[in-house]
Amino acid sequence: MFANHVGPYHNPSETYQYYTLPFCQPKGGKQYITEDLGEVLEGDRLVTTPFEIKFLQDMEHQQLCNKTLDSKDLDMLRTAVARDFYFQMFFDDDLPVWGFVGKTERNKQQQAAGAAKQQQQQQSDLRFFLFTHFHFDIAYNGDNVIEVNVSTAASDPQKTRDITTASSLAVEFSYSVKWKPTEVELDDRMDRYSRISFLPQHLEIHWFSIINSCVTVLLLTGFLTTILLRVLKNDFMKYSAGRDDEAGEPEDETGWKYLHGDVFRFPQNINLFAAMIGAGTQIFVVVLCVFLLSLVGTFYPYNRGAMLSACVVLYALTAGISGYVSGVWYKMMGGRQWVSNVLLVSVLFCGPLLCVFSVLNTIAWVQGSTQALPFGTICIIIVIWALVTFPLTVLGGIAGKNSKDEFSAPCRTTKFPREVPPLPWYRAAPAQMAMAGFLPFSAIYIELYYIFASIWGHKLYTIYSILFIVFIILVIVTAFITVALTYFQLAVEDHRWWWRSFLCGGATAFFILGYCLFYYHYRSEMHGLMQTAFFFGYNAIGCYAFFLMLGSIGWRASLLFVRSIYKAIKCE
Repeated sequence: MFANHVGPYHNPSETYQYYTLPFCQPKGGKQYITEDLGEVLEGDRLVTTPFEIKFLQDMEHQQLCNKTLDSKDLDMLRTAVARDFYFQMFFDDDLPVWGFVGKTERNKQQQAAGAAKQQQQQQSDLRFFLFTHFHFDIAYNGDNVIEVNVSTAASDPQKTRDITTASSLAVEFSYSVKWKPTEVELDDRMDRYSRISFLPQHLEIHWFSIINSCVTVLLLTGFLTTILLRVLKNDFMKYSAGRDDEAGEPEDETGWKYLHGDVFRFPQNINLFAAMIGAGTQIFVVVLCVFLLSLVGTFYPYNRGAMLSACVVLYALTAGISGYVSGVWYKMMGGRQWVSNVLLVSVLFCGPLLCVFSVLNTIAWVQGSTQALPFGTICIIIVIWALVTFPLTVLGGIAGKNSKDEFSAPCRTTKFPREVPPLPWYRAAPAQMAMAGFLPFSAIYIELYYIFASIWGHKLYTIYSILFIVFIILVIVTAFITVALTYFQLAVEDHRWWWRSFLCGGATAFFILGYCLFYYHYRSEMHGLMQTAFFFGYNAIGCYAFFLMLGSIGWRASLLFVRSIYKAIKCE
Protein backbone atom coordinates (compact mmCIF):
# COMPACT_ATOMS: atom_id res chain seq x y z
CA MET A 1 0.00 0.00 0.00
CA PHE A 2 1.54 3.27 -1.19
CA ALA A 3 0.22 6.70 -0.24
CA ASN A 4 0.11 9.33 -2.97
CA HIS A 5 -1.12 12.66 -1.69
CA VAL A 6 -3.71 14.55 0.34
CA GLY A 7 -5.61 17.69 -0.53
CA PRO A 8 -8.96 19.51 -0.48
CA TYR A 9 -11.56 17.57 -2.42
CA HIS A 10 -12.87 20.55 -4.40
CA ASN A 11 -9.36 21.72 -5.40
CA PRO A 12 -7.95 18.79 -7.40
CA SER A 13 -4.76 20.66 -8.33
CA GLU A 14 -3.97 21.55 -4.71
CA THR A 15 -2.26 18.40 -3.50
CA TYR A 16 0.27 17.88 -0.73
CA GLN A 17 2.50 15.05 0.33
CA TYR A 18 0.74 12.41 2.40
CA TYR A 19 2.88 12.91 5.50
CA THR A 20 2.19 16.63 5.54
CA LEU A 21 -0.53 15.56 7.97
CA PRO A 22 0.54 13.75 11.17
CA PHE A 23 -0.24 10.21 9.99
CA CYS A 24 1.60 7.09 11.19
CA GLN A 25 4.87 6.47 9.37
CA PRO A 26 6.52 3.10 8.63
CA LYS A 27 8.75 1.76 11.36
CA GLY A 28 11.78 1.73 9.09
CA GLY A 29 11.13 5.25 7.87
CA LYS A 30 9.25 6.47 4.81
CA GLN A 31 10.66 5.84 1.34
CA TYR A 32 9.55 7.59 -1.84
CA ILE A 33 9.00 5.58 -5.00
CA THR A 34 10.84 6.54 -8.19
CA GLU A 35 8.31 7.80 -10.73
CA ASP A 36 8.41 8.56 -14.43
CA LEU A 37 8.04 11.97 -16.04
CA GLY A 38 4.27 11.85 -16.50
CA GLU A 39 3.62 10.86 -12.89
CA VAL A 40 5.77 13.72 -11.61
CA LEU A 41 3.98 16.17 -13.94
CA GLU A 42 0.65 15.00 -12.51
CA GLY A 43 1.84 15.71 -8.99
CA ASP A 44 2.12 12.08 -7.86
CA ARG A 45 4.55 11.45 -4.99
CA LEU A 46 4.18 7.81 -3.94
CA VAL A 47 5.56 6.93 -0.50
CA THR A 48 5.55 3.79 1.63
CA THR A 49 2.98 3.37 4.42
CA PRO A 50 2.88 1.33 7.64
CA PHE A 51 -0.01 -0.86 6.38
CA GLU A 52 1.08 -4.52 6.34
CA ILE A 53 -1.57 -6.35 4.32
CA LYS A 54 -0.99 -10.07 3.87
CA PHE A 55 -2.50 -11.96 0.98
CA LEU A 56 -5.76 -13.80 1.85
CA GLN A 57 -5.40 -13.09 5.56
CA ASP A 58 -8.30 -11.28 7.19
CA MET A 59 -7.21 -8.82 9.86
CA GLU A 60 -9.67 -7.60 12.48
CA HIS A 61 -7.92 -4.80 14.33
CA GLN A 62 -4.30 -4.03 13.61
CA GLN A 63 -2.62 -1.16 15.34
CA LEU A 64 -0.72 1.31 13.19
CA CYS A 65 0.63 3.52 15.93
CA ASN A 66 -0.22 5.57 18.98
CA LYS A 67 0.35 9.27 18.51
CA THR A 68 0.06 12.20 20.83
CA LEU A 69 -1.16 15.10 18.74
CA ASP A 70 -0.04 18.50 19.96
CA SER A 71 -1.80 21.79 19.34
CA LYS A 72 0.03 22.34 16.02
CA ASP A 73 -1.01 18.89 14.74
CA LEU A 74 -4.60 19.42 15.84
CA ASP A 75 -4.80 22.83 14.19
CA MET A 76 -3.50 21.28 10.99
CA LEU A 77 -6.03 18.44 11.18
CA ARG A 78 -8.93 20.78 11.95
CA THR A 79 -8.04 22.84 8.89
CA ALA A 80 -7.80 19.68 6.79
CA VAL A 81 -11.17 18.38 7.99
CA ALA A 82 -12.81 21.79 7.47
CA ARG A 83 -11.54 21.86 3.86
CA ASP A 84 -12.70 18.28 3.12
CA PHE A 85 -9.22 16.86 2.75
CA TYR A 86 -9.06 13.43 1.11
CA PHE A 87 -6.19 11.02 0.69
CA GLN A 88 -5.28 8.84 -2.28
CA MET A 89 -3.40 5.56 -2.04
CA PHE A 90 -2.41 2.89 -4.52
CA PHE A 91 -2.54 -0.81 -3.75
CA ASP A 92 -0.77 -3.45 -5.82
CA ASP A 93 0.91 -0.68 -7.83
CA ASP A 94 -2.08 0.67 -9.78
CA LEU A 95 -5.35 0.13 -7.87
CA PRO A 96 -6.41 3.51 -6.42
CA VAL A 97 -8.28 3.97 -3.15
CA TRP A 98 -9.60 7.18 -1.62
CA GLY A 99 -10.86 8.24 1.75
CA PHE A 100 -11.52 11.37 3.74
CA VAL A 101 -9.40 12.53 6.65
CA GLY A 102 -12.42 13.35 8.80
CA LYS A 103 -15.83 14.94 8.90
CA THR A 104 -17.59 17.99 10.31
CA GLU A 105 -20.89 18.22 12.13
CA ARG A 106 -22.89 21.24 13.15
CA ASN A 107 -23.49 21.63 16.85
CA LYS A 108 -27.11 20.61 17.40
CA GLN A 109 -27.51 23.03 20.28
CA GLN A 110 -26.69 25.91 17.95
CA GLN A 111 -28.87 24.84 14.99
CA ALA A 112 -31.93 26.67 16.30
CA ALA A 113 -30.12 30.01 16.47
CA GLY A 114 -30.97 32.84 14.10
CA ALA A 115 -29.41 33.11 10.66
CA ALA A 116 -27.33 36.18 11.53
CA LYS A 117 -26.01 34.60 14.68
CA GLN A 118 -25.23 31.36 12.85
CA GLN A 119 -23.26 33.28 10.27
CA GLN A 120 -21.21 34.99 12.96
CA GLN A 121 -20.56 31.75 14.82
CA GLN A 122 -20.24 29.47 11.80
CA GLN A 123 -16.75 28.36 12.70
CA SER A 124 -17.51 27.80 16.39
CA ASP A 125 -20.70 25.87 15.59
CA LEU A 126 -18.77 23.15 13.74
CA ARG A 127 -17.42 20.06 15.41
CA PHE A 128 -14.42 18.33 13.84
CA PHE A 129 -13.98 14.56 13.88
CA LEU A 130 -10.84 12.69 12.86
CA PHE A 131 -11.07 9.20 11.34
CA THR A 132 -8.62 6.91 13.09
CA HIS A 133 -9.50 3.54 11.56
CA PHE A 134 -9.12 2.31 7.96
CA HIS A 135 -10.99 -0.77 6.76
CA PHE A 136 -9.94 -2.38 3.46
CA ASP A 137 -12.24 -4.64 1.45
CA ILE A 138 -10.09 -6.49 -1.07
CA ALA A 139 -11.43 -8.73 -3.86
CA TYR A 140 -9.20 -11.42 -5.36
CA ASN A 141 -9.30 -13.99 -8.15
CA GLY A 142 -6.78 -16.79 -7.76
CA ASP A 143 -3.43 -15.24 -6.98
CA ASN A 144 -4.37 -11.78 -8.17
CA VAL A 145 -5.82 -8.75 -6.43
CA ILE A 146 -8.77 -7.41 -8.45
CA GLU A 147 -10.43 -4.66 -6.42
CA VAL A 148 -9.73 -2.57 -3.33
CA ASN A 149 -12.07 -0.31 -1.36
CA VAL A 150 -11.38 1.58 1.84
CA SER A 151 -13.81 2.89 4.42
CA THR A 152 -12.92 5.18 7.27
CA ALA A 153 -15.71 4.13 9.66
CA ALA A 154 -17.42 7.49 9.37
CA SER A 155 -20.56 6.20 11.09
CA ASP A 156 -18.77 4.42 13.94
CA PRO A 157 -18.29 6.82 16.87
CA GLN A 158 -15.84 4.42 18.47
CA LYS A 159 -13.42 4.90 15.58
CA THR A 160 -13.59 8.66 15.28
CA ARG A 161 -12.12 11.26 17.62
CA ASP A 162 -13.51 14.68 18.37
CA ILE A 163 -10.71 17.20 17.84
CA THR A 164 -12.84 20.35 18.05
CA THR A 165 -11.46 21.92 21.22
CA ALA A 166 -8.62 19.63 22.27
CA SER A 167 -5.18 21.17 22.72
CA SER A 168 -3.48 17.78 23.07
CA LEU A 169 -4.85 14.36 22.27
CA ALA A 170 -3.62 10.76 22.38
CA VAL A 171 -4.88 8.87 19.34
CA GLU A 172 -4.61 5.24 18.26
CA PHE A 173 -4.59 4.71 14.49
CA SER A 174 -5.61 1.23 13.33
CA TYR A 175 -6.78 -0.72 10.30
CA SER A 176 -8.56 -3.94 9.34
CA VAL A 177 -8.68 -6.06 6.18
CA LYS A 178 -11.38 -8.30 4.69
CA TRP A 179 -10.76 -10.53 1.67
CA LYS A 180 -13.49 -11.79 -0.66
CA PRO A 181 -13.38 -13.82 -3.91
CA THR A 182 -14.56 -12.47 -7.25
CA GLU A 183 -15.01 -13.78 -10.79
CA VAL A 184 -13.45 -10.73 -12.45
CA GLU A 185 -10.27 -11.53 -14.36
CA LEU A 186 -6.97 -9.73 -13.84
CA ASP A 187 -7.07 -8.15 -17.31
CA ASP A 188 -10.48 -6.65 -16.52
CA ARG A 189 -9.76 -5.23 -13.08
CA MET A 190 -9.54 -1.62 -14.37
CA ASP A 191 -12.88 -1.90 -16.19
CA ARG A 192 -14.83 -0.86 -13.10
CA TYR A 193 -13.34 2.61 -13.44
CA SER A 194 -14.07 2.80 -17.16
CA ARG A 195 -17.61 1.55 -16.60
CA ILE A 196 -18.54 4.79 -14.84
CA SER A 197 -18.32 6.59 -18.20
CA PHE A 198 -20.65 4.02 -19.79
CA LEU A 199 -23.56 4.50 -17.41
CA PRO A 200 -26.82 4.85 -19.39
CA GLN A 201 -27.38 8.48 -18.41
CA HIS A 202 -23.83 9.41 -19.38
CA LEU A 203 -23.99 7.61 -22.73
CA GLU A 204 -27.32 9.27 -23.46
CA ILE A 205 -25.81 12.71 -22.92
CA HIS A 206 -22.73 11.82 -24.99
CA TRP A 207 -24.87 10.64 -27.90
CA PHE A 208 -27.03 13.73 -27.56
CA SER A 209 -23.86 15.76 -27.90
CA ILE A 210 -22.89 13.88 -31.07
CA ILE A 211 -26.40 14.22 -32.54
CA ASN A 212 -26.35 17.93 -31.77
CA SER A 213 -22.98 18.27 -33.44
CA CYS A 214 -24.05 16.23 -36.47
CA VAL A 215 -27.16 18.37 -36.90
CA THR A 216 -24.94 21.44 -36.79
CA VAL A 217 -22.69 19.96 -39.47
CA LEU A 218 -25.66 18.99 -41.65
CA LEU A 219 -27.17 22.46 -41.37
CA LEU A 220 -23.89 24.09 -42.22
CA THR A 221 -23.11 21.80 -45.15
CA GLY A 222 -26.68 22.26 -46.36
CA PHE A 223 -26.19 26.01 -46.18
CA LEU A 224 -23.00 25.78 -48.20
CA THR A 225 -24.37 23.45 -50.83
CA THR A 226 -27.73 25.15 -51.35
CA ILE A 227 -26.85 28.81 -50.83
CA LEU A 228 -23.14 29.37 -51.21
CA LEU A 229 -22.65 27.09 -54.20
CA ARG A 230 -25.72 28.51 -55.90
CA VAL A 231 -24.40 32.02 -55.39
CA LEU A 232 -21.04 30.95 -56.77
CA LYS A 233 -22.73 29.41 -59.79
CA ASN A 234 -24.53 32.68 -60.47
CA ASP A 235 -21.25 34.54 -60.04
CA PHE A 236 -19.53 32.28 -62.56
CA MET A 237 -22.35 32.78 -65.04
CA LYS A 238 -22.26 36.56 -64.56
CA TYR A 239 -18.52 36.79 -64.95
CA SER A 240 -18.57 34.52 -68.01
CA ALA A 241 -21.25 36.67 -69.59
CA GLY A 242 -19.29 39.80 -68.79
CA ARG A 243 -16.17 38.32 -70.38
CA ASP A 244 -18.02 37.41 -73.58
CA ASP A 245 -19.48 40.89 -73.84
CA GLU A 246 -17.57 42.78 -76.51
CA ALA A 247 -18.23 46.01 -74.76
CA GLY A 248 -16.10 44.80 -71.89
CA GLU A 249 -16.82 44.80 -68.21
CA PRO A 250 -18.92 47.65 -66.87
CA GLU A 251 -16.95 49.77 -64.51
CA ASP A 252 -19.67 49.82 -61.84
CA GLU A 253 -19.80 46.01 -61.42
CA THR A 254 -18.55 44.67 -58.15
CA GLY A 255 -17.78 41.29 -56.65
CA TRP A 256 -15.03 38.93 -55.63
CA LYS A 257 -13.84 38.41 -59.23
CA TYR A 258 -12.48 41.95 -59.36
CA LEU A 259 -10.14 41.21 -56.46
CA HIS A 260 -8.06 38.80 -58.54
CA GLY A 261 -5.16 41.23 -58.52
CA ASP A 262 -5.11 41.49 -54.70
CA VAL A 263 -6.57 38.28 -53.28
CA PHE A 264 -3.25 36.45 -53.41
CA ARG A 265 -1.28 39.36 -52.07
CA PHE A 266 0.68 38.07 -49.08
CA PRO A 267 -0.35 39.39 -45.66
CA GLN A 268 1.57 41.70 -43.40
CA ASN A 269 3.91 40.24 -40.75
CA ILE A 270 4.67 37.16 -42.82
CA ASN A 271 7.19 35.97 -40.23
CA LEU A 272 4.58 35.76 -37.49
CA PHE A 273 1.92 34.42 -39.85
CA ALA A 274 4.14 31.57 -41.10
CA ALA A 275 5.20 30.72 -37.53
CA MET A 276 1.59 30.52 -36.38
CA ILE A 277 0.70 28.26 -39.30
CA GLY A 278 3.63 25.98 -38.46
CA ALA A 279 2.87 25.85 -34.72
CA GLY A 280 -0.83 25.19 -35.35
CA THR A 281 -0.04 22.38 -37.77
CA GLN A 282 2.27 20.72 -35.26
CA ILE A 283 -0.35 20.90 -32.49
CA PHE A 284 -2.91 19.37 -34.85
CA VAL A 285 -0.57 16.45 -35.58
CA VAL A 286 0.10 15.96 -31.85
CA VAL A 287 -3.65 15.87 -31.13
CA LEU A 288 -4.22 13.28 -33.86
CA CYS A 289 -1.40 11.11 -32.49
CA VAL A 290 -2.82 11.32 -28.95
CA PHE A 291 -6.23 10.27 -30.27
CA LEU A 292 -4.63 7.36 -32.12
CA LEU A 293 -2.92 6.17 -28.94
CA SER A 294 -6.12 6.55 -26.93
CA LEU A 295 -8.20 4.61 -29.47
CA VAL A 296 -5.83 1.62 -29.30
CA GLY A 297 -6.16 1.51 -25.50
CA THR A 298 -2.89 3.09 -24.38
CA PHE A 299 -4.52 5.42 -21.84
CA TYR A 300 -6.47 3.13 -19.54
CA PRO A 301 -7.79 4.50 -16.21
CA TYR A 302 -5.13 5.38 -13.66
CA ASN A 303 -2.26 4.66 -16.01
CA ARG A 304 -0.60 7.44 -14.10
CA GLY A 305 0.90 10.18 -16.24
CA ALA A 306 0.72 8.22 -19.50
CA MET A 307 -1.10 10.93 -21.44
CA LEU A 308 1.14 13.73 -20.16
CA SER A 309 4.25 11.71 -21.04
CA ALA A 310 2.84 11.04 -24.51
CA CYS A 311 2.11 14.74 -25.05
CA VAL A 312 5.64 15.76 -24.03
CA VAL A 313 7.30 13.13 -26.21
CA LEU A 314 5.03 13.69 -29.21
CA TYR A 315 5.46 17.45 -29.08
CA ALA A 316 9.24 17.04 -28.95
CA LEU A 317 9.34 14.54 -31.85
CA THR A 318 6.99 16.53 -34.09
CA ALA A 319 8.89 19.80 -33.71
CA GLY A 320 10.29 19.35 -37.22
CA ILE A 321 6.78 19.72 -38.63
CA SER A 322 6.35 23.24 -37.29
CA GLY A 323 9.82 24.24 -38.48
CA TYR A 324 9.24 22.83 -41.96
CA VAL A 325 5.73 24.22 -42.48
CA SER A 326 6.74 27.63 -41.18
CA GLY A 327 9.93 27.64 -43.25
CA VAL A 328 8.17 26.64 -46.47
CA TRP A 329 5.48 29.30 -46.20
CA TYR A 330 7.91 31.96 -45.06
CA LYS A 331 10.04 31.24 -48.12
CA MET A 332 7.04 31.18 -50.50
CA MET A 333 5.82 34.51 -49.13
CA GLY A 334 9.19 36.10 -49.87
CA GLY A 335 10.81 35.98 -46.44
CA ARG A 336 14.57 36.21 -46.21
CA GLN A 337 15.35 36.21 -42.48
CA TRP A 338 14.84 32.50 -41.96
CA VAL A 339 16.84 32.42 -38.71
CA SER A 340 14.36 34.75 -37.03
CA ASN A 341 11.53 32.62 -38.41
CA VAL A 342 12.98 29.45 -36.88
CA LEU A 343 13.54 31.15 -33.54
CA LEU A 344 10.01 32.57 -33.56
CA VAL A 345 8.28 29.27 -34.32
CA SER A 346 10.38 27.48 -31.70
CA VAL A 347 9.17 29.80 -28.92
CA LEU A 348 5.72 30.72 -30.22
CA PHE A 349 4.01 28.09 -28.09
CA CYS A 350 6.75 27.06 -25.68
CA GLY A 351 7.45 30.66 -24.67
CA PRO A 352 3.99 31.46 -23.23
CA LEU A 353 3.86 27.96 -21.75
CA LEU A 354 7.18 28.56 -19.98
CA CYS A 355 5.99 31.90 -18.59
CA VAL A 356 2.75 30.45 -17.24
CA PHE A 357 4.53 27.39 -15.86
CA SER A 358 7.12 29.52 -14.08
CA VAL A 359 4.44 31.54 -12.29
CA LEU A 360 2.32 28.52 -11.37
CA ASN A 361 5.27 26.41 -10.28
CA THR A 362 6.42 29.25 -8.02
CA ILE A 363 2.95 29.45 -6.44
CA ALA A 364 2.90 25.68 -5.92
CA TRP A 365 6.39 25.76 -4.43
CA VAL A 366 5.43 28.50 -1.97
CA GLN A 367 2.33 26.50 -1.00
CA GLY A 368 4.38 23.32 -0.52
CA SER A 369 2.24 21.44 -3.04
CA THR A 370 3.27 18.31 -4.92
CA GLN A 371 2.27 20.15 -8.11
CA ALA A 372 5.59 22.00 -7.87
CA LEU A 373 8.02 20.15 -10.12
CA PRO A 374 11.34 19.11 -8.63
CA PHE A 375 14.44 20.80 -9.96
CA GLY A 376 15.59 17.57 -11.62
CA THR A 377 12.34 17.23 -13.58
CA ILE A 378 12.60 20.84 -14.75
CA CYS A 379 16.15 20.12 -15.95
CA ILE A 380 14.92 17.03 -17.85
CA ILE A 381 12.25 19.08 -19.64
CA ILE A 382 14.80 21.77 -20.53
CA VAL A 383 17.17 19.12 -21.87
CA ILE A 384 14.38 17.58 -23.98
CA TRP A 385 13.60 20.98 -25.48
CA ALA A 386 17.27 21.88 -26.02
CA LEU A 387 18.42 18.54 -27.45
CA VAL A 388 15.30 17.33 -29.26
CA THR A 389 12.64 19.98 -29.83
CA PHE A 390 14.81 22.92 -30.85
CA PRO A 391 17.23 20.96 -33.10
CA LEU A 392 14.30 19.31 -34.91
CA THR A 393 12.69 22.72 -35.38
CA VAL A 394 15.93 24.05 -36.88
CA LEU A 395 16.27 21.03 -39.18
CA GLY A 396 12.66 21.45 -40.29
CA GLY A 397 13.25 25.16 -40.91
CA ILE A 398 16.35 24.41 -43.00
CA ALA A 399 14.42 21.82 -45.01
CA GLY A 400 11.61 24.33 -45.58
CA LYS A 401 14.08 27.07 -46.58
CA ASN A 402 15.77 24.78 -49.10
CA SER A 403 12.57 23.33 -50.52
CA LYS A 404 11.72 24.07 -54.11
CA ASP A 405 8.03 24.67 -53.42
CA GLU A 406 6.67 27.92 -54.79
CA PHE A 407 3.36 29.59 -54.25
CA SER A 408 1.23 28.97 -57.33
CA ALA A 409 -1.55 31.52 -57.69
CA PRO A 410 -4.08 31.26 -60.51
CA CYS A 411 -4.09 35.07 -60.78
CA ARG A 412 -1.35 37.64 -61.20
CA THR A 413 -1.00 40.02 -58.27
CA THR A 414 -0.97 43.72 -59.09
CA LYS A 415 1.80 46.02 -57.97
CA PHE A 416 -0.33 48.29 -55.80
CA PRO A 417 -3.11 47.04 -53.50
CA ARG A 418 -6.69 47.91 -54.20
CA GLU A 419 -8.42 50.20 -51.72
CA VAL A 420 -10.87 48.43 -49.41
CA PRO A 421 -14.29 50.14 -49.37
CA PRO A 422 -15.81 51.26 -46.04
CA LEU A 423 -17.53 48.34 -44.34
CA PRO A 424 -20.24 48.20 -41.64
CA TRP A 425 -19.32 47.06 -38.13
CA TYR A 426 -20.70 43.55 -38.63
CA ARG A 427 -18.15 43.05 -41.43
CA ALA A 428 -15.23 43.86 -39.11
CA ALA A 429 -12.95 41.22 -37.66
CA PRO A 430 -14.44 41.06 -34.10
CA ALA A 431 -18.00 40.50 -35.35
CA GLN A 432 -16.83 37.93 -37.90
CA MET A 433 -14.82 36.10 -35.23
CA ALA A 434 -17.86 35.99 -32.95
CA MET A 435 -19.91 34.36 -35.69
CA ALA A 436 -17.09 32.01 -36.65
CA GLY A 437 -16.47 30.82 -33.09
CA PHE A 438 -20.03 30.37 -31.90
CA LEU A 439 -21.07 27.60 -34.28
CA PRO A 440 -18.09 25.26 -33.69
CA PHE A 441 -18.38 25.90 -29.95
CA SER A 442 -22.07 24.97 -29.98
CA ALA A 443 -21.07 21.62 -31.48
CA ILE A 444 -18.70 20.73 -28.63
CA TYR A 445 -19.90 22.54 -25.50
CA ILE A 446 -21.78 19.50 -24.11
CA GLU A 447 -18.66 17.38 -24.31
CA LEU A 448 -16.61 20.16 -22.72
CA TYR A 449 -18.29 19.57 -19.37
CA TYR A 450 -17.06 15.98 -19.19
CA ILE A 451 -13.57 16.98 -20.26
CA PHE A 452 -13.41 19.68 -17.58
CA ALA A 453 -14.88 17.35 -14.96
CA SER A 454 -12.11 14.89 -15.78
CA ILE A 455 -9.21 17.34 -15.89
CA TRP A 456 -10.38 19.60 -13.05
CA GLY A 457 -12.30 17.09 -11.00
CA HIS A 458 -12.36 13.48 -9.91
CA LYS A 459 -14.37 12.00 -12.77
CA LEU A 460 -12.90 9.75 -15.44
CA TYR A 461 -13.16 10.24 -19.18
CA THR A 462 -12.65 7.00 -21.09
CA ILE A 463 -14.97 7.22 -24.13
CA TYR A 464 -12.24 8.43 -26.47
CA SER A 465 -14.10 7.22 -29.57
CA ILE A 466 -16.95 9.67 -28.92
CA LEU A 467 -14.46 12.44 -28.17
CA PHE A 468 -12.66 11.73 -31.47
CA ILE A 469 -15.96 11.99 -33.38
CA VAL A 470 -16.69 15.32 -31.72
CA PHE A 471 -13.18 16.53 -32.58
CA ILE A 472 -13.63 15.61 -36.25
CA ILE A 473 -16.94 17.47 -36.26
CA LEU A 474 -15.20 20.48 -34.71
CA VAL A 475 -12.59 20.49 -37.48
CA ILE A 476 -15.23 20.20 -40.22
CA VAL A 477 -17.45 22.93 -38.80
CA THR A 478 -14.47 25.24 -38.31
CA ALA A 479 -13.34 24.75 -41.90
CA PHE A 480 -16.84 25.27 -43.34
CA ILE A 481 -17.74 28.38 -41.37
CA THR A 482 -14.37 29.96 -42.15
CA VAL A 483 -14.85 29.30 -45.86
CA ALA A 484 -18.33 30.86 -45.77
CA LEU A 485 -17.09 33.98 -44.00
CA THR A 486 -14.16 34.24 -46.40
CA TYR A 487 -16.57 34.28 -49.34
CA PHE A 488 -18.70 36.99 -47.72
CA GLN A 489 -15.56 39.02 -47.10
CA LEU A 490 -14.42 38.75 -50.72
CA ALA A 491 -17.93 39.49 -52.00
CA VAL A 492 -17.75 42.98 -50.47
CA GLU A 493 -14.31 43.49 -52.07
CA ASP A 494 -12.25 43.07 -48.91
CA HIS A 495 -9.16 41.18 -50.04
CA ARG A 496 -7.49 40.96 -46.60
CA TRP A 497 -8.59 37.36 -45.99
CA TRP A 498 -5.28 35.79 -44.90
CA TRP A 499 -5.21 36.97 -41.31
CA ARG A 500 -9.01 37.14 -41.12
CA SER A 501 -9.40 33.45 -41.98
CA PHE A 502 -6.85 32.48 -39.33
CA LEU A 503 -8.54 34.62 -36.68
CA CYS A 504 -12.01 33.34 -37.57
CA GLY A 505 -10.80 29.74 -37.53
CA GLY A 506 -9.25 30.12 -34.08
CA ALA A 507 -12.15 32.16 -32.64
CA THR A 508 -13.61 29.05 -30.98
CA ALA A 509 -10.77 29.25 -28.46
CA PHE A 510 -12.21 32.50 -27.06
CA PHE A 511 -15.56 30.82 -26.49
CA ILE A 512 -13.80 27.95 -24.70
CA LEU A 513 -12.03 30.51 -22.53
CA GLY A 514 -15.42 32.02 -21.72
CA TYR A 515 -16.69 28.55 -20.82
CA CYS A 516 -13.78 28.30 -18.37
CA LEU A 517 -15.19 31.31 -16.49
CA PHE A 518 -18.66 29.77 -16.52
CA TYR A 519 -17.39 26.38 -15.31
CA TYR A 520 -15.33 27.89 -12.51
CA HIS A 521 -18.17 29.97 -11.10
CA TYR A 522 -21.21 27.75 -11.74
CA ARG A 523 -20.03 24.16 -12.23
CA SER A 524 -17.30 23.77 -9.61
CA GLU A 525 -16.50 24.60 -6.01
CA MET A 526 -12.86 25.44 -6.60
CA HIS A 527 -11.39 28.24 -4.53
CA GLY A 528 -8.08 29.61 -3.31
CA LEU A 529 -5.15 31.28 -5.02
CA MET A 530 -3.34 28.13 -6.13
CA GLN A 531 -6.32 26.30 -7.61
CA THR A 532 -7.61 29.44 -9.33
CA ALA A 533 -4.18 30.21 -10.79
CA PHE A 534 -3.74 26.65 -12.05
CA PHE A 535 -7.24 26.53 -13.52
CA PHE A 536 -7.08 29.76 -15.48
CA GLY A 537 -3.35 29.58 -16.25
CA TYR A 538 -3.32 26.17 -17.85
CA ASN A 539 -6.73 26.64 -19.46
CA ALA A 540 -5.43 29.82 -21.08
CA ILE A 541 -2.52 27.82 -22.54
CA GLY A 542 -4.95 25.16 -23.73
CA CYS A 543 -7.12 27.79 -25.42
CA TYR A 544 -4.01 29.29 -27.01
CA ALA A 545 -3.14 25.87 -28.44
CA PHE A 546 -6.70 25.55 -29.78
CA PHE A 547 -6.42 29.01 -31.34
CA LEU A 548 -3.25 28.07 -33.21
CA MET A 549 -4.57 24.67 -34.31
CA LEU A 550 -8.06 25.74 -35.43
CA GLY A 551 -6.68 28.95 -36.93
CA SER A 552 -4.36 26.99 -39.20
CA ILE A 553 -7.24 24.67 -40.15
CA GLY A 554 -9.51 27.61 -41.03
CA TRP A 555 -6.80 29.30 -43.06
CA ARG A 556 -5.97 26.14 -45.04
CA ALA A 557 -9.64 25.57 -45.84
CA SER A 558 -10.00 29.19 -46.98
CA LEU A 559 -6.84 28.97 -49.11
CA LEU A 560 -8.19 25.86 -50.85
CA PHE A 561 -11.52 27.61 -51.43
CA VAL A 562 -10.01 30.83 -52.77
CA ARG A 563 -7.71 28.96 -55.14
CA SER A 564 -10.63 26.91 -56.42
CA ILE A 565 -12.96 29.81 -57.21
CA TYR A 566 -10.29 31.94 -58.88
CA LYS A 567 -9.06 29.00 -60.88
CA ALA A 568 -12.59 28.50 -62.21
CA ILE A 569 -12.73 31.95 -63.84
CA LYS A 570 -10.50 33.66 -66.36
CA CYS A 571 -8.71 36.61 -64.83
CA GLU A 572 -7.14 39.19 -67.09
